[in-house]
Amino acid sequence: MKEQLFGREEECRLINKYLSSSRSEFVAVYGRRRVGKTFLLRQTLGDSLCFSFTGMANVTNAEQLQNFNLTLRQVMPEAKMSENWQEAFIELQRYVECCKQETKVLLFDELPWMDTPKSNFIPAFEHFWNAWASARSDIKLFVCGSAASWMLDNVINNHGGLHNRVTHEMYLAPFTIGQCKGYFDAYHFGYNDREIAEFFMVFGGIPYYMTLMDKELSVAQNIDRLIFAPQGELRNEKENLFRSLFRHSEDYVAIIDAISEKGKGLTRAEILDETGLNNNALFGKRLEELEKCNFLRTYKDYSDRQRQTVYQLIDPLCHFWHTVVAKNQTHDEYFWTHSQLSPVFNTWVGFAFEMLCLNHVPQIKQALGISGMQTNVHSWRTPTEVTPGAQIDLLIDRADRCVNLCEMKFSRGEYEITQKERENIERRAMQFMQYAEPRKSIRLTMVTAFGLKHNTHSSIIQNELSLVDLLK
Repeated sequence: MKEQLFGREEECRLINKYLSSSRSEFVAVYGRRRVGKTFLLRQTLGDSLCFSFTGMANVTNAEQLQNFNLTLRQVMPEAKMSENWQEAFIELQRYVECCKQETKVLLFDELPWMDTPKSNFIPAFEHFWNAWASARSDIKLFVCGSAASWMLDNVINNHGGLHNRVTHEMYLAPFTIGQCKGYFDAYHFGYNDREIAEFFMVFGGIPYYMTLMDKELSVAQNIDRLIFAPQGELRNEKENLFRSLFRHSEDYVAIIDAISEKGKGLTRAEILDETGLNNNALFGKRLEELEKCNFLRTYKDYSDRQRQTVYQLIDPLCHFWHTVVAKNQTHDEYFWTHSQLSPVFNTWVGFAFEMLCLNHVPQIKQALGISGMQTNVHSWRTPTEVTPGAQIDLLIDRADRCVNLCEMKFSRGEYEITQKERENIERRAMQFMQYAEPRKSIRLTMVTAFGLKHNTHSSIIQNELSLVDLLK
Protein backbone atom coordinates (compact mmCIF):
# COMPACT_ATOMS: atom_id res chain seq x y z
CA MET A 1 0.00 0.00 0.00
CA LYS A 2 1.42 3.35 -1.05
CA GLU A 3 2.19 5.72 1.83
CA GLN A 4 -0.53 8.35 2.05
CA LEU A 5 -1.01 11.64 3.86
CA PHE A 6 -3.07 11.39 7.03
CA GLY A 7 -4.24 14.16 9.31
CA ARG A 8 -2.83 17.02 7.21
CA GLU A 9 -5.98 18.13 5.40
CA GLU A 10 -5.80 21.72 6.65
CA GLU A 11 -2.10 22.06 5.79
CA CYS A 12 -2.77 20.70 2.29
CA ARG A 13 -5.62 23.17 1.84
CA LEU A 14 -3.39 26.08 2.83
CA ILE A 15 -0.51 24.99 0.58
CA ASN A 16 -2.86 24.73 -2.40
CA LYS A 17 -4.23 28.17 -1.53
CA TYR A 18 -0.71 29.62 -1.57
CA LEU A 19 0.03 27.92 -4.88
CA SER A 20 -3.00 29.54 -6.50
CA SER A 21 -2.44 33.06 -5.16
CA SER A 22 -1.74 35.96 -7.51
CA ARG A 23 1.56 36.94 -5.86
CA SER A 24 4.90 35.36 -5.12
CA GLU A 25 4.86 33.43 -1.85
CA PHE A 26 7.60 32.65 0.66
CA VAL A 27 6.38 29.85 2.93
CA ALA A 28 8.46 28.65 5.91
CA VAL A 29 7.50 25.23 7.28
CA TYR A 30 9.03 24.14 10.58
CA GLY A 31 8.47 21.56 13.27
CA ARG A 32 10.30 18.95 15.21
CA ARG A 33 12.28 16.12 13.72
CA ARG A 34 10.26 13.21 12.30
CA VAL A 35 6.96 15.14 12.17
CA GLY A 36 6.61 14.81 8.38
CA LYS A 37 7.54 18.21 6.93
CA THR A 38 9.33 16.86 3.86
CA PHE A 39 6.70 14.19 3.22
CA LEU A 40 3.89 16.77 3.41
CA LEU A 41 5.58 19.16 0.98
CA ARG A 42 6.66 16.54 -1.53
CA GLN A 43 3.26 14.85 -1.54
CA THR A 44 1.39 18.15 -1.86
CA LEU A 45 3.67 19.95 -4.30
CA GLY A 46 4.33 16.82 -6.35
CA ASP A 47 4.69 17.39 -10.09
CA SER A 48 4.27 21.16 -9.71
CA LEU A 49 7.86 21.46 -8.44
CA CYS A 50 10.10 23.47 -10.73
CA PHE A 51 13.21 22.93 -8.59
CA SER A 52 13.91 21.05 -5.38
CA PHE A 53 17.10 20.97 -3.33
CA THR A 54 17.91 19.25 -0.05
CA GLY A 55 20.80 20.38 2.13
CA MET A 56 23.39 17.89 3.36
CA ALA A 57 24.15 17.40 7.03
CA ASN A 58 27.63 17.89 8.49
CA VAL A 59 29.49 18.81 5.29
CA THR A 60 31.68 21.76 4.31
CA ASN A 61 30.44 24.73 2.31
CA ALA A 62 32.33 23.48 -0.74
CA GLU A 63 30.55 20.12 -0.52
CA GLN A 64 27.20 21.83 -0.03
CA LEU A 65 27.77 23.96 -3.14
CA GLN A 66 28.89 20.93 -5.11
CA ASN A 67 25.64 19.21 -4.16
CA PHE A 68 23.66 22.26 -5.31
CA ASN A 69 25.56 22.53 -8.61
CA LEU A 70 25.01 18.85 -9.43
CA THR A 71 21.31 19.08 -8.51
CA LEU A 72 20.84 22.13 -10.75
CA ARG A 73 22.70 20.47 -13.63
CA GLN A 74 20.19 17.60 -13.54
CA VAL A 75 17.55 20.02 -14.81
CA MET A 76 19.85 22.50 -16.62
CA PRO A 77 22.94 20.69 -17.96
CA GLU A 78 24.54 23.95 -19.13
CA ALA A 79 24.49 25.47 -15.61
CA LYS A 80 27.84 26.89 -14.49
CA MET A 81 29.63 25.37 -11.52
CA SER A 82 29.17 28.09 -8.92
CA GLU A 83 31.94 28.80 -6.42
CA ASN A 84 29.78 30.73 -3.93
CA TRP A 85 26.09 31.03 -3.03
CA GLN A 86 25.59 34.33 -4.80
CA GLU A 87 26.65 32.74 -8.08
CA ALA A 88 24.53 29.67 -7.26
CA PHE A 89 21.36 31.73 -6.88
CA ILE A 90 22.09 33.61 -10.10
CA GLU A 91 22.28 30.27 -11.91
CA LEU A 92 19.03 29.24 -10.24
CA GLN A 93 17.41 32.46 -11.49
CA ARG A 94 18.57 31.65 -15.04
CA TYR A 95 16.98 28.22 -14.82
CA VAL A 96 13.68 29.43 -13.34
CA GLU A 97 13.34 32.15 -15.99
CA CYS A 98 13.59 29.45 -18.66
CA CYS A 99 11.22 27.08 -16.87
CA LYS A 100 8.03 26.65 -18.92
CA GLN A 101 5.78 26.05 -15.92
CA GLU A 102 3.36 28.91 -15.36
CA THR A 103 3.92 28.81 -11.59
CA LYS A 104 7.52 28.35 -10.48
CA VAL A 105 7.46 26.20 -7.33
CA LEU A 106 10.80 25.97 -5.48
CA LEU A 107 11.53 23.76 -2.47
CA PHE A 108 14.56 24.10 -0.21
CA ASP A 109 14.54 21.21 2.25
CA GLU A 110 16.77 21.16 5.35
CA LEU A 111 17.61 24.81 4.81
CA PRO A 112 19.57 25.13 8.10
CA TRP A 113 22.17 22.63 6.88
CA MET A 114 23.06 24.95 4.00
CA ASP A 115 24.13 27.72 6.38
CA THR A 116 27.60 26.37 7.09
CA PRO A 117 30.18 28.60 8.88
CA LYS A 118 31.46 31.51 6.76
CA SER A 119 29.40 30.38 3.79
CA ASN A 120 27.49 33.69 3.41
CA PHE A 121 24.47 31.59 2.52
CA ILE A 122 21.93 33.81 4.30
CA PRO A 123 22.96 37.11 2.55
CA ALA A 124 22.82 35.36 -0.82
CA PHE A 125 19.47 33.78 -0.02
CA GLU A 126 18.09 37.14 1.17
CA HIS A 127 19.24 38.81 -2.05
CA PHE A 128 17.68 36.05 -4.16
CA TRP A 129 14.27 36.65 -2.57
CA ASN A 130 14.37 40.42 -2.06
CA ALA A 131 15.95 41.49 -5.34
CA TRP A 132 14.42 38.95 -7.70
CA ALA A 133 11.78 36.46 -6.52
CA SER A 134 9.58 38.85 -4.51
CA ALA A 135 9.42 41.27 -7.44
CA ARG A 136 7.69 38.63 -9.55
CA SER A 137 4.21 37.19 -9.13
CA ASP A 138 4.86 33.58 -10.13
CA ILE A 139 7.40 32.33 -7.55
CA LYS A 140 6.24 29.98 -4.80
CA LEU A 141 9.21 29.40 -2.51
CA PHE A 142 8.85 26.74 0.20
CA VAL A 143 11.58 26.22 2.79
CA CYS A 144 11.68 23.83 5.71
CA GLY A 145 14.04 22.45 8.30
CA SER A 146 14.06 20.52 11.54
CA ALA A 147 16.49 22.85 13.31
CA ALA A 148 13.69 24.87 14.87
CA SER A 149 15.90 27.46 16.53
CA TRP A 150 17.65 28.20 13.21
CA MET A 151 14.35 28.48 11.32
CA LEU A 152 12.93 30.85 13.91
CA ASP A 153 16.05 33.02 14.18
CA ASN A 154 17.12 33.18 10.55
CA VAL A 155 13.88 32.96 8.58
CA ILE A 156 10.68 33.52 10.54
CA ASN A 157 11.96 36.07 13.07
CA ASN A 158 14.85 37.37 10.99
CA HIS A 159 15.80 40.98 11.82
CA GLY A 160 18.00 41.45 8.77
CA GLY A 161 17.26 41.22 5.07
CA LEU A 162 14.47 38.68 5.53
CA HIS A 163 12.62 40.72 8.17
CA ASN A 164 8.88 40.37 7.51
CA ARG A 165 9.61 38.74 4.14
CA VAL A 166 8.02 35.37 4.95
CA THR A 167 4.47 35.54 3.61
CA HIS A 168 3.31 32.48 5.57
CA GLU A 169 4.74 30.36 8.36
CA MET A 170 3.46 26.87 9.01
CA TYR A 171 4.20 24.96 12.19
CA LEU A 172 3.63 21.26 11.63
CA ALA A 173 2.28 19.84 14.87
CA PRO A 174 2.35 16.20 15.93
CA PHE A 175 -0.76 14.11 15.29
CA THR A 176 -3.58 13.86 17.79
CA ILE A 177 -4.37 10.43 19.20
CA GLY A 178 -7.40 10.33 16.89
CA GLN A 179 -5.17 10.86 13.87
CA CYS A 180 -2.88 8.08 15.15
CA LYS A 181 -5.90 5.79 15.28
CA GLY A 182 -6.77 6.77 11.71
CA TYR A 183 -3.28 5.79 10.55
CA PHE A 184 -3.23 2.43 12.35
CA ASP A 185 -6.74 1.59 11.13
CA ALA A 186 -5.86 2.49 7.54
CA TYR A 187 -2.88 0.16 7.59
CA HIS A 188 -4.79 -2.63 9.35
CA PHE A 189 -2.70 -2.91 12.49
CA GLY A 190 -5.68 -4.14 14.47
CA TYR A 191 -4.71 -2.12 17.56
CA ASN A 192 -7.46 -1.43 20.07
CA ASP A 193 -7.92 1.85 21.93
CA ARG A 194 -5.67 0.76 24.82
CA GLU A 195 -2.77 -0.03 22.49
CA ILE A 196 -3.20 3.23 20.57
CA ALA A 197 -3.16 5.10 23.88
CA GLU A 198 0.00 3.20 24.88
CA PHE A 199 1.65 4.20 21.61
CA PHE A 200 0.74 7.86 22.08
CA MET A 201 1.83 7.91 25.73
CA VAL A 202 5.29 6.68 24.64
CA PHE A 203 5.88 8.27 21.24
CA GLY A 204 3.40 11.11 21.02
CA GLY A 205 1.83 11.83 17.65
CA ILE A 206 5.01 11.72 15.56
CA PRO A 207 4.20 10.17 12.16
CA TYR A 208 7.69 8.77 11.55
CA TYR A 209 7.50 6.60 14.65
CA MET A 210 4.26 5.11 13.35
CA THR A 211 5.98 4.11 10.11
CA LEU A 212 8.50 2.08 12.13
CA MET A 213 5.82 -0.03 13.80
CA ASP A 214 5.61 -3.70 12.80
CA LYS A 215 1.97 -4.77 12.54
CA GLU A 216 2.92 -8.36 13.43
CA LEU A 217 3.95 -7.19 16.92
CA SER A 218 2.02 -5.63 19.78
CA VAL A 219 2.72 -2.03 20.76
CA ALA A 220 4.73 -3.22 23.78
CA GLN A 221 6.83 -5.56 21.62
CA ASN A 222 7.46 -2.73 19.14
CA ILE A 223 8.63 -0.46 21.94
CA ASP A 224 11.15 -3.09 23.05
CA ARG A 225 12.28 -3.63 19.44
CA LEU A 226 12.73 0.09 18.70
CA ILE A 227 14.09 1.44 22.00
CA PHE A 228 15.49 -1.34 24.19
CA ALA A 229 16.92 -3.82 21.67
CA PRO A 230 20.72 -3.51 21.20
CA GLN A 231 20.25 -2.36 17.59
CA GLY A 232 16.96 -0.54 18.15
CA GLU A 233 16.36 2.22 15.59
CA LEU A 234 15.31 4.66 18.33
CA ARG A 235 17.81 3.59 20.97
CA ASN A 236 19.49 7.04 20.92
CA GLU A 237 16.46 9.01 19.83
CA LYS A 238 16.30 11.54 22.66
CA GLU A 239 19.91 12.64 22.14
CA ASN A 240 19.53 12.71 18.35
CA LEU A 241 16.25 14.60 18.60
CA PHE A 242 17.66 17.59 20.47
CA ARG A 243 20.86 17.68 18.43
CA SER A 244 18.84 17.89 15.21
CA LEU A 245 16.47 20.56 16.49
CA PHE A 246 18.68 22.96 18.39
CA ARG A 247 22.19 24.31 18.27
CA HIS A 248 23.80 24.16 21.73
CA SER A 249 21.34 21.33 22.43
CA GLU A 250 22.88 20.69 25.86
CA ASP A 251 21.09 23.79 27.23
CA TYR A 252 17.73 22.54 25.99
CA VAL A 253 18.35 19.05 27.39
CA ALA A 254 19.27 20.56 30.77
CA ILE A 255 15.96 22.46 30.83
CA ILE A 256 13.95 19.39 29.84
CA ASP A 257 15.71 17.18 32.42
CA ALA A 258 15.08 19.73 35.19
CA ILE A 259 11.38 20.00 34.37
CA SER A 260 11.09 16.22 34.01
CA GLU A 261 11.96 15.89 37.69
CA LYS A 262 8.88 17.93 38.61
CA GLY A 263 5.84 16.56 36.82
CA LYS A 264 3.72 19.58 37.66
CA GLY A 265 6.25 22.02 36.22
CA LEU A 266 8.66 24.74 37.29
CA THR A 267 8.72 28.52 37.11
CA ARG A 268 11.49 30.31 35.22
CA ALA A 269 13.32 31.05 38.48
CA GLU A 270 13.07 27.41 39.56
CA ILE A 271 14.44 26.19 36.22
CA LEU A 272 17.38 28.58 36.56
CA ASP A 273 18.08 27.25 40.06
CA GLU A 274 17.95 23.64 38.85
CA THR A 275 20.07 24.10 35.71
CA GLY A 276 22.54 26.82 36.68
CA LEU A 277 22.02 28.47 33.28
CA ASN A 278 22.41 32.24 32.93
CA ASN A 279 19.32 34.37 33.42
CA ASN A 280 19.32 36.32 30.17
CA ALA A 281 17.36 36.82 26.96
CA LEU A 282 18.93 33.71 25.43
CA PHE A 283 17.51 31.59 28.25
CA GLY A 284 14.06 33.04 27.59
CA LYS A 285 14.43 32.21 23.91
CA ARG A 286 15.29 28.61 24.77
CA LEU A 287 12.05 28.30 26.75
CA GLU A 288 10.03 29.89 23.95
CA GLU A 289 11.46 27.51 21.37
CA LEU A 290 10.76 24.45 23.52
CA GLU A 291 7.17 25.61 23.87
CA LYS A 292 6.81 26.29 20.14
CA CYS A 293 8.05 22.77 19.38
CA ASN A 294 5.50 21.23 21.77
CA PHE A 295 7.96 19.99 24.37
CA LEU A 296 6.55 22.30 27.03
CA ARG A 297 3.28 23.98 27.82
CA THR A 298 2.91 27.12 29.89
CA TYR A 299 0.12 27.86 32.31
CA LYS A 300 -0.72 30.25 35.11
CA ASP A 301 -1.47 28.85 38.55
CA TYR A 302 -5.05 29.91 39.26
CA SER A 303 -4.32 30.84 42.88
CA ASP A 304 -0.99 32.59 42.23
CA ARG A 305 -1.67 36.31 42.54
CA GLN A 306 1.67 37.06 40.87
CA ARG A 307 0.48 34.96 37.91
CA GLN A 308 3.91 33.43 37.40
CA THR A 309 4.30 31.31 34.29
CA VAL A 310 4.83 27.62 35.01
CA TYR A 311 6.58 25.44 32.41
CA GLN A 312 5.42 21.84 32.26
CA LEU A 313 6.69 18.94 30.16
CA ILE A 314 4.10 17.62 27.71
CA ASP A 315 6.34 15.59 25.38
CA PRO A 316 5.56 11.89 25.84
CA LEU A 317 8.90 10.59 24.53
CA CYS A 318 10.94 12.77 26.93
CA HIS A 319 8.74 11.64 29.84
CA PHE A 320 9.16 7.98 28.83
CA TRP A 321 12.92 8.43 28.59
CA HIS A 322 13.10 10.00 32.04
CA THR A 323 10.80 7.61 33.92
CA VAL A 324 11.35 4.33 32.05
CA VAL A 325 14.40 4.19 29.76
CA ALA A 326 16.68 5.65 32.46
CA LYS A 327 15.59 2.87 34.82
CA ASN A 328 16.85 0.08 32.54
CA GLN A 329 20.14 -0.33 34.37
CA THR A 330 20.53 -3.98 33.33
CA HIS A 331 20.13 -3.21 29.59
CA ASP A 332 17.22 -5.64 29.37
CA GLU A 333 16.16 -5.73 25.70
CA TYR A 334 12.64 -6.72 26.79
CA PHE A 335 12.49 -4.13 29.55
CA TRP A 336 9.11 -2.70 28.57
CA THR A 337 7.22 -6.00 28.35
CA HIS A 338 8.85 -7.06 31.62
CA SER A 339 7.71 -3.79 33.25
CA GLN A 340 3.99 -3.99 32.48
CA LEU A 341 3.00 -4.87 36.07
CA SER A 342 5.91 -3.19 37.82
CA PRO A 343 6.28 0.02 39.87
CA VAL A 344 8.16 1.49 36.87
CA PHE A 345 5.00 1.17 34.77
CA ASN A 346 2.78 2.61 37.49
CA THR A 347 5.10 5.58 38.01
CA TRP A 348 5.12 6.28 34.29
CA VAL A 349 1.50 5.71 33.33
CA GLY A 350 -0.19 8.12 35.77
CA PHE A 351 1.47 11.25 34.43
CA ALA A 352 1.66 9.83 30.89
CA PHE A 353 -2.15 9.70 30.81
CA GLU A 354 -2.37 13.20 32.27
CA MET A 355 0.02 14.33 29.52
CA LEU A 356 -2.18 12.69 26.90
CA CYS A 357 -5.14 14.66 28.25
CA LEU A 358 -3.17 17.93 28.39
CA ASN A 359 -2.28 17.43 24.72
CA HIS A 360 -5.98 17.07 23.87
CA VAL A 361 -7.69 19.97 25.62
CA PRO A 362 -9.61 20.87 22.41
CA GLN A 363 -11.06 17.35 22.34
CA ILE A 364 -11.99 17.62 26.03
CA LYS A 365 -13.75 20.92 25.36
CA GLN A 366 -15.54 19.38 22.39
CA ALA A 367 -16.79 16.49 24.54
CA LEU A 368 -17.96 18.97 27.18
CA GLY A 369 -19.88 20.93 24.55
CA ILE A 370 -17.87 24.13 25.09
CA SER A 371 -15.56 24.09 22.07
CA GLY A 372 -16.85 27.46 20.87
CA MET A 373 -16.73 29.12 24.27
CA GLN A 374 -13.92 31.38 25.48
CA THR A 375 -11.92 29.56 28.14
CA ASN A 376 -8.68 29.85 30.09
CA VAL A 377 -6.76 26.69 30.93
CA HIS A 378 -4.93 26.57 34.27
CA SER A 379 -3.57 24.21 36.86
CA TRP A 380 -4.05 24.97 40.53
CA ARG A 381 -2.37 24.12 43.79
CA THR A 382 -2.77 25.35 47.32
CA PRO A 383 0.03 27.51 48.71
CA THR A 384 2.84 25.48 50.28
CA GLU A 385 1.91 26.55 53.81
CA VAL A 386 -1.60 25.05 53.50
CA THR A 387 -1.91 21.57 55.00
CA PRO A 388 -3.09 19.22 53.67
CA GLY A 389 -2.19 20.52 50.25
CA ALA A 390 -4.32 20.04 47.16
CA GLN A 391 -3.72 20.19 43.43
CA ILE A 392 -5.84 20.11 40.27
CA ASP A 393 -3.85 19.50 37.11
CA LEU A 394 -6.39 20.70 34.55
CA LEU A 395 -8.81 23.50 35.26
CA ILE A 396 -10.98 24.98 32.49
CA ASP A 397 -12.23 28.44 33.45
CA ARG A 398 -15.22 29.23 31.22
CA ALA A 399 -16.82 32.45 30.03
CA ASP A 400 -20.20 31.25 31.38
CA ARG A 401 -18.74 31.48 34.91
CA CYS A 402 -18.40 27.72 35.26
CA VAL A 403 -15.11 25.99 36.08
CA ASN A 404 -14.41 22.38 35.12
CA LEU A 405 -12.11 20.77 37.70
CA CYS A 406 -10.69 17.86 35.73
CA GLU A 407 -9.47 14.71 37.47
CA MET A 408 -7.43 12.57 35.03
CA LYS A 409 -7.08 8.94 36.07
CA PHE A 410 -5.65 5.90 34.32
CA SER A 411 -6.71 2.35 35.13
CA ARG A 412 -6.73 -0.89 33.17
CA GLY A 413 -10.53 -1.04 33.31
CA GLU A 414 -13.32 1.18 34.53
CA TYR A 415 -12.09 3.61 37.15
CA GLU A 416 -13.75 3.15 40.51
CA ILE A 417 -14.09 6.03 42.94
CA THR A 418 -13.64 4.74 46.46
CA GLN A 419 -14.91 6.47 49.56
CA LYS A 420 -11.40 7.77 50.28
CA GLU A 421 -11.04 9.08 46.73
CA ARG A 422 -14.44 10.77 46.93
CA GLU A 423 -13.38 12.50 50.14
CA ASN A 424 -10.16 13.67 48.46
CA ILE A 425 -12.03 15.02 45.44
CA GLU A 426 -14.51 16.87 47.63
CA ARG A 427 -11.68 18.28 49.76
CA ARG A 428 -9.84 19.56 46.70
CA ALA A 429 -13.02 21.15 45.38
CA MET A 430 -13.75 22.85 48.71
CA GLN A 431 -10.19 24.18 48.94
CA PHE A 432 -10.35 25.46 45.38
CA MET A 433 -13.59 27.33 46.08
CA GLN A 434 -11.74 29.40 48.67
CA TYR A 435 -9.56 30.80 45.87
CA ALA A 436 -12.11 30.90 43.03
CA GLU A 437 -13.93 34.06 42.09
CA PRO A 438 -17.27 34.45 43.89
CA ARG A 439 -20.39 33.03 42.23
CA LYS A 440 -18.49 30.68 39.94
CA SER A 441 -20.09 27.26 39.48
CA ILE A 442 -17.83 24.24 40.00
CA ARG A 443 -18.24 21.20 37.76
CA LEU A 444 -16.35 18.09 38.78
CA THR A 445 -15.09 16.37 35.65
CA MET A 446 -13.52 12.90 35.44
CA VAL A 447 -11.38 11.92 32.46
CA THR A 448 -10.50 8.22 32.49
CA ALA A 449 -9.05 5.73 30.07
CA PHE A 450 -11.96 3.30 29.96
CA GLY A 451 -14.86 4.97 31.67
CA LEU A 452 -16.11 5.49 35.19
CA LYS A 453 -17.61 2.66 37.23
CA HIS A 454 -20.89 3.87 38.65
CA ASN A 455 -21.34 3.38 42.37
CA THR A 456 -22.52 5.38 45.38
CA HIS A 457 -19.43 7.59 45.21
CA SER A 458 -19.46 8.41 41.49
CA SER A 459 -22.57 10.59 41.80
CA ILE A 460 -20.39 13.60 42.74
CA ILE A 461 -19.08 13.75 39.16
CA GLN A 462 -21.01 16.01 36.81
CA ASN A 463 -19.08 15.28 33.59
CA GLU A 464 -17.58 11.95 32.53
CA LEU A 465 -15.10 11.62 29.65
CA SER A 466 -13.02 8.69 28.47
CA LEU A 467 -10.44 7.75 25.88
CA VAL A 468 -13.25 7.40 23.34
CA ASP A 469 -13.83 11.17 23.56
CA LEU A 470 -10.14 11.93 23.03
CA LEU A 471 -9.97 9.67 19.99
CA LYS A 472 -12.57 11.73 18.11
